[in-house]
Amino acid sequence: MTVAARRAGAVLLAGAAVAFGQPARAAEPACDKPVFLTFDTGNMSVAEQIAAILNKHHAKATFFVANERTPDGWSLGEEWAPFWKARVAEGHAFGTHTFDHVYLLKGASGIRVEPQFGADAGRKLDWSPAQYCAELGRSATRFKALTGATLAPLWRAPGGRINAATEAAAASCSYAPHVGWAEAGFLGDELPSERWSNQALLDRALARIRSGDIVMAHLGIWSRHDPFAPMLDPLLDGLAARGHCFPTLREHPLYRAALQRH
Repeated sequence: MTVAARRAGAVLLAGAAVAFGQPARAAEPACDKPVFLTFDTGNMSVAEQIAAILNKHHAKATFFVANERTPDGWSLGEEWAPFWKARVAEGHAFGTHTFDHVYLLKGASGIRVEPQFGADAGRKLDWSPAQYCAELGRSATRFKALTGATLAPLWRAPGGRINAATEAAAASCSYAPHVGWAEAGFLGDELPSERWSNQALLDRALARIRSGDIVMAHLGIWSRHDPFAPMLDPLLDGLAARGHCFPTLREHPLYRAALQRH
């Protein structure tokens, strides 16, 4: 199926849009070889560049938002309200990444965490399920205040670190199953560019990504000298040439039903 044909097959999903606090809009085109693009906030240094590339390719993405430090402030600060409002208007999807970018400690059997930002940054804390749910909800509250839009019941833990306790906690407050990513979908934008060039990461991604994969990158990362963001353009070109299309997680079989119920 050609890209033009997929776009021509779009239908209105005004009801679903309203359910997520978004204006009525055209749905993602029908797609039989989807690749699901997802972005975590990170430091936002290449956020505008990534947004422009997505628009160029008529690609949709799912953004997981936390209040992370940026070069000039915070990713959920007032200064970023226009950016997030524009992405809402474009029809992207949004989930929570915790508010203070809270890591589950490795090897923890309960909910033992360490926030990266906020009043408890660097402290090791033992949380109840209710406290974990509250942290997931803080991003939703802030995003609503900034944009007027409601986050989808999607969550991604920082570093992808989850265990049975955090999964049960999220389920108890009506979140869909945790959103990880495919092994091939790790774009490596946080790897050191001295060892992993942009071209090497691009070549690896094009060789490995398959239909149905969830792909993960950031809107900016402190640990990489040469941002991977420019490689998103040829990556989407290469994937589209193989017949792939780029819907949000609203179209993913694991999350579609949960999002429709929301």
